Amino acid sequence: MIPSNDNEPVLINMTDTCAMTSMSRAMIDIYRKRGDFPIAVPLGEKRIAFLRSEVSEFIQSRIDARKAA
Repeated sequence: MIPSNDNEPVLINMTDTCAMTSMSRAMIDIYRKRGDFPIAVPLGEKRIAFLRSEVSEFIQSRIDARKAA
């Protein structure tokens, strides 16, 4: 077993990204096309993932925007 390191980047797939954000794939794709979502990490021809830390930052930015309104 490889020891875990809290400083190592963790990739999450689209399904987990949808679950974390409570957004559909289609909505995430809209945000991505506008440049308002973390940039995907290409893993293969038809496979992408996201950095969990960046998705968490995106969620926090949405919470912060709510507080500022």
